Amino acid sequence: MAFNKIWYTIVLGLLLPFSCAHTDFFTSIGHMTDLINTEKDLVVSLKDYIKAEESKLEQIKKWAEKLDQLTDTATKDPEGFLGHPVNAFKLMKRLNTEWGELESLVLKDMSDGFISNMTIQRQFFPNDEDQTGAAKALLRLQDTYNLDTDTLSRGNLPGVKHKSFLTAEDCFELGKIAYTEADYYHTELWMEQALKQLDEGEVSSADKVYILDYLSYAVYQQGDLGKAMMLTKRLLELDPEHQRANGNMKYFEYIMAKEKEANKSSTDSEDQMERETEVKKKDYLPERRKYEMLCRGEGLKMTPRRQKRLFCRYYDGNRNPRYILGPVKQEDEWDKPRIVRFLDIISDEEIETVKELAKPRLSRATVHDPETGKLTTAHYRVSKSAWLSGYESPVVSRINTRIQDLTGLDVSTAEELQVANYGVGGQYEPHFDFGRKDEPDAFKELGTGNRIATWLFYMSDVSAGGATVFPEVGASVWPRKGTAVFWYNLFPSGEGDYSTRHAACPVLVGNKWVSNKWLHERGQEFRRPCTLSELE
Repeated sequence: MAFNKIWYTIVLGLLLPFSCAHTDFFTSIGHMTDLINTEKDLVVSLKDYIKAEESKLEQIKKWAEKLDQLTDTATKDPEGFLGHPVNAFKLMKRLNTEWGELESLVLKDMSDGFISNMTIQRQFFPNDEDQTGAAKALLRLQDTYNLDTDTLSRGNLPGVKHKSFLTAEDCFELGKIAYTEADYYHTELWMEQALKQLDEGEVSSADKVYILDYLSYAVYQQGDLGKAMMLTKRLLELDPEHQRANGNMKYFEYIMAKEKEANKSSTDSEDQMERETEVKKKDYLPERRKYEMLCRGEGLKMTPRRQKRLFCRYYDGNRNPRYILGPVKQEDEWDKPRIVRFLDIISDEEIETVKELAKPRLSRATVHDPETGKLTTAHYRVSKSAWLSGYESPVVSRINTRIQDLTGLDVSTAEELQVANYGVGGQYEPHFDFGRKDEPDAFKELGTGNRIATWLFYMSDVSAGGATVFPEVGASVWPRKGTAVFWYNLFPSGEGDYSTRHAACPVLVGNKWVSNKWLHERGQEFRRPCTLSELE
C-alpha cells in the first residue's frame, strides 16, 4: 500500500505542469520538451519495476538453491532423514506454510506501479496526428533543403548537437505515411532507403516483402512499369505465393504487351521519364521554387550598387528622449521594401519572461480564412502561438513602449504581442500580413483599420533553416537572438505593398521562438500622414 502511495505521489507531481492535455505536439518544440520529461519519468519507473522483478526472482532463486541441497540429502535416505524429529517438523512446516508463501511471491504482480503510471500519463501522449505531422515535416524538410534520403536517414544535418539516425523500420514508416497521402514520390524514396539499409545487413523487424509490395506499387503509380515489374519479381523470389504480387505481375505483363503492340516510340518513353522527374514538383508554383531557394540561401543577390545603399547606424527613434543618450544599433536588411533590423533590442531576461508567460497558453497557430472570415488552422502554418497583453506584465508593457518609441507609431491600436514557437519542420508559407482588397472585412471586428506595419522579434538562434524570406523581391532575413526586424505593409497612401509577401522557412535544426507586433492604421494619421500617390 505504501508502495502504491509513493507511485501516486510521483504521478500527481509530474502531472501538475499538464493542467490540461496539450494537442498538436508536433507544431511546437517548446511543448515537445515536456514529453522528454514524461519519457524520462517512464524510464525511471520502468527501471524500478525491473529492480522489483529482479529482487523477487533473487528471493525465489535463493529458496530454490536452499531446497535443492536439502532435498538432495533427504532423498538419499528418506527414513534416516525424517528420523530426526526437527527434520520431520520442518518438512510439515515447509509444505503447509512456506510453499504457500512462495506461491504468493511468485504470483505477486510487481508491475502495478509502472502500469498505473503508464495509464495516467498515456492520456498526455502524442497521437497518430502528431506522428503523421512529424513525418510530413521530415518530408517537407527533405524537399525544401534538397536533402537525399541517405543524408536524412544518417542524421547528417548542419548544426546538430545530438546526432540521430533512422532505422530501416523508421524509413518504412515514413514511406507508409507518404503512401496513405497518395504521395508516391516520397513513398518510393523512403521504401528504397529502407530496402537499401536491409540489403546492407541492418537487423530489423521490417520485412522486405512488405517494403517491396509498397515500393512496386508506388513506382507503378509514377509510370515506371519496367521498374515495377522488376521489383515485383524480386518480391516473388522471396514469397512465391504472394497473392497480390502474382496478380500485379499478370497485370503488368498485360500492360507491357499492349504497349509493345502499340509500338510505343522511344520519344514517348523519354517524355514519360521527364514526366516522372516532374512528379515531385507538379503542384509547385514558381513562387514555391523561389521560396525554397531563398530558404536554402540560394536567392537573388542584390547588386553591388544597391548594396552600397544599405547602412548600419545608431538610431535614436527620431530624437526620442529615451534614446538620445543611448541610441540603439540598426542596420538595413533590404531596400525595397525597406526592412531594418534592430540589434540587442530585447534582453535574454526579457525573452525568458515572455516565453514563460506564453508557454502555458500556446495553442495551434491559426490563419484568417477569407471565405468564412474566421480563424482556422492550416497545414501551411506549423507552429503554436499565444497572445500577451501589456497589462499582464511590466516586461510586455516595456516591450510595447519600446516598439512605439522606435517606430514612431501608436501601439494603442496594435494587436497584442503574439509569441510563436515552431514545431518539427515548423513553417509559415508565403502570406501577406495586411488585408487585401478582396478581404474588406479582414480586421473589421478590431475597428482599427488594416495592418500598417510588422515588428518581429527573434527570441532564439536557429542552428539551420528558419529564415524569414520575401519571395517577391528575393530577400532572406536570418534569425539572430535578441534582434528584431521591422517593415511597413502599407504605403503611406494606405495601399498594400505586395512586395512584403513573406514566409517563415521550415526549421531544419533547432528551436525557433519569435514574437511579433502588428500595428494598425488607426492612430497613425499624424504619425505617418497619407500621400497623394498610391505607391508612395
